[in-house]
Amino acid sequence: MRQLSQIYLLLLLLTGLQGCTTIGYYGQAVGGHLSLMMRGEPLQSVAADPQTDPELKRKLAVARSARSFALETLKLPVGNAFTKYVELDRPWVVVNLVAVPEFELAPHHWCYPVVGCQAYRGYFNLERARKEQARFNDRGYDTLIGAVTAYSTLGWFNDPLHTGFTDLSDDRMVALMFHELAHRVIYIKEDTAFNESFATAVELEGLRLWLERENSTRGFEQALRRLDHRNRTLDLVNHSSAQLKALYRQQDTLDTNTLRHQKTLILDELAQHYATLSEDYPEPGPFGTPPVQLNNANVALFQQYNQHVPAFRQLLRDNNEDFARFYEAVEALSRRERAEREQQLTALSQRFVEHL
Repeated sequence: MRQLSQIYLLLLLLTGLQGCTTIGYYGQAVGGHLSLMMRGEPLQSVAADPQTDPELKRKLAVARSARSFALETLKLPVGNAFTKYVELDRPWVVVNLVAVPEFELAPHHWCYPVVGCQAYRGYFNLERARKEQARFNDRGYDTLIGAVTAYSTLGWFNDPLHTGFTDLSDDRMVALMFHELAHRVIYIKEDTAFNESFATAVELEGLRLWLERENSTRGFEQALRRLDHRNRTLDLVNHSSAQLKALYRQQDTLDTNTLRHQKTLILDELAQHYATLSEDYPEPGPFGTPPVQLNNANVALFQQYNQHVPAFRQLLRDNNEDFARFYEAVEALSRRERAEREQQLTALSQRFVEHL
């Protein structure tokens, strides 16, 4: 009954929307999510089925253990999330479109009922995403369509486990579960960087504690190297972002061709530095396997997800790694005005030192 009432609430939100494009978008979103939920089977039933692959059974056991860990150790509001399993027919569950003006780094925002505005738009149908991308391309935007392994409904629905999770290595699957559950703790309208950085911080610190409990030395070393790659990539991105911002401030004095040439040089240099950095790491980094082509959308999206991660990790340390107290501190921070909030996050980031 609870699930039906939630679906009904979501449908009610759509009744006041206007315009064929808007209705079409929300129609695919609702239809895609309901289809995902209706295909879910209880994890215990899948695990008990003699036809289920033994490796999948093992993965489901790991997921059940991680879910309990999230509740008991990380104090996450698990609810009935990840109690059902869905077999997907593709490697992603949705794709996200990001669109950024040619000479800016602030992404276009799409606004939605209840959840406010976000710097990306999700699609269950790739062709729909490409059509919307083409419209932005025609307007001169830099765009990016990225495959999304999982998403959160912020606790409105009982999000299922699916092959997007179970096709990952154990440590990545567990980290992704922690990330999506963290979105149930706090969500600020129109502040993607806050929301995603917080969830990423919970993902990283949760994984560290999980691997310590599992005595997985190899897994912990891999996670640290992955984190180091991400941090070093963020340093490169921040440097290039500062260069791009300085360039874009000269729009009144430089002609368009000069702006485009200088922009290309900065982004090509970023791609080259990323390729050099990636030579020292055994796994693909945040931008994938080099060579890569980058634009404003890649830079903006990566910063959205990682900008405040050190700040939140420092805030957890300040609360003696007591997750319940940490969440209270995060909620208090979320009530601040945006400028004050970001000032505090910057101060926290400056105090953070990675212990590798």
